[in-house]
Amino acid sequence: MTAAGPRDQAGQDPRGPAREARSAPARPAAVLFDCDGVLADTEALHDRLIAEEIAALGWDLTPAEAARRFRGLAWEAIAPQIEARLGPGSVPADFLPGLIRRVLHGLETEAVPIPGAPQAVQAVVAAGIPVAVASNSSRAELATKLRRLGLAEAFRGRVFSVQDVDRPKPAPDMYRAAAAACGADPRLCVVVEDSVAGARAGLAAGCRVLGLAHGPETAAALAAIGAEVMGGMAELPLRLGLAPAGGQPGDPCAAAPAAGGGRDGHSPAEAPERN
Repeated sequence: MTAAGPRDQAGQDPRGPAREARSAPARPAAVLFDCDGVLADTEALHDRLIAEEIAALGWDLTPAEAARRFRGLAWEAIAPQIEARLGPGSVPADFLPGLIRRVLHGLETEAVPIPGAPQAVQAVVAAGIPVAVASNSSRAELATKLRRLGLAEAFRGRVFSVQDVDRPKPAPDMYRAAAAACGADPRLCVVVEDSVAGARAGLAAGCRVLGLAHGPETAAALAAIGAEVMGGMAELPLRLGLAPAGGQPGDPCAAAPAAGGGRDGHSPAEAPERN
């Protein structure tokens, strides 16, 4: 257990307001969630299908390499990278629509929630804090995920896909739009992300960003750009200064009932999402 930090005669932490904020987080005006990797455990499915479709074009890509290259990017960002590797004209016109169809089909049957995500969303909603979801997925993909995971109602009217903004992540457009839909100043919002591209989008919008790390490399990458790293969605109520339903303030293990009685809210939409 670490000792409390030094304080001046006025009781203030001499290391500044940032330290104070970390020890006692202010209640956010809204919480803005990414989908894949934050709400829905779909990343492995995406990685596998992308690798298979690209391999069919002649690039022997593994799911791990697909994850490294494409996670967090919009679907439309994939073809230029393939052509850079295989040459101009190597990506047929029906490649992206066909890939998205495969992903949508897979999401209908394979999408599951990230552990603790439905309960975390419900805890935020129960606290009266507006929530929104912002994903580089297409509308169809995003709607499928939220429906399958039981989170569609929690986010109704505040769902933003790659088709709803001029620029996808890592541009800040999506999170600015999500904050506006919640009637909140982005600077008073918290973004929950698991990719560097998504975290950059939240930071660029002026939000506080909590980075959900799925491994040490991701944790280091998120921390390096200024995100506050957390190891699981069960930590979210604590990070927001909330008391989960049935628990005490700061007790991330007291779970609230699942939102919508279902999963989490991820399901393929038909476009970008990697983050």
